[in-house]
Amino acid sequence: MSPVAKIVPSSVQAQVVTRLREAIFDGRFAPGQKLSEAALCRAFDVSRTSVREALRSLAGERLVTLVPNRGPHVTRIDWEQASHVYDMRALLEGEAMALLAVRVSAEQLARMRAALDRFAEAAASGDAGLRLSSTQDFYDVILNGCGNPILAELVQGLRARINFLRSRSMSLPDRSVESLREMRAMLQALESGDQKAARKAAVAHIQSARAAAHAVLRNADPLGAD
Repeated sequence: MSPVAKIVPSSVQAQVVTRLREAIFDGRFAPGQKLSEAALCRAFDVSRTSVREALRSLAGERLVTLVPNRGPHVTRIDWEQASHVYDMRALLEGEAMALLAVRVSAEQLARMRAALDRFAEAAASGDAGLRLSSTQDFYDVILNGCGNPILAELVQGLRARINFLRSRSMSLPDRSVESLREMRAMLQALESGDQKAARKAAVAHIQSARAAAHAVLRNADPLGAD
């Protein structure tokens, strides 16, 4: 296991959850890999109880699978499951964009522009963590500002799997550049207040991400069925 930063006493479990989630997203823990509680305790310098609770939390996000007598391992997602996630994103995020287009504020647009500036910086530097966090900031404005909290809650339930697939699709050469162009088109549609264009731009971005993820999963030893 790669060296990792030690955990400070406060919010131990939350920190372990965050570090494990990041390790899964960036591929340090591969789909299907068994997670040794003892090794994680040593790596993070925390108790077995903290590790077990963190693993349960990530199991709730569908990033870790707990199998009796086999121990915890990183969840595998097959293409059928991934495709369903993209289907739901197109429906929900397309609707969120259409709703936001007629109510978006100057402050929200400014936050989205700032998120895209950070994404451009990440794309140029190859900073995978900043790519994910800036993309999340961009989408947080859309979901929190669309005026439908139930829609936002539904997407929130998919967030871990969305970010898992996003980290895979972004591993393709030039995908970050394409993604930046697509998100700028989304922003432009919001600036124009055009609901139809906003929905179309969101769905086009998701379909492009779907194709990128499919290319990665098809050529990897998959995220195959669990």
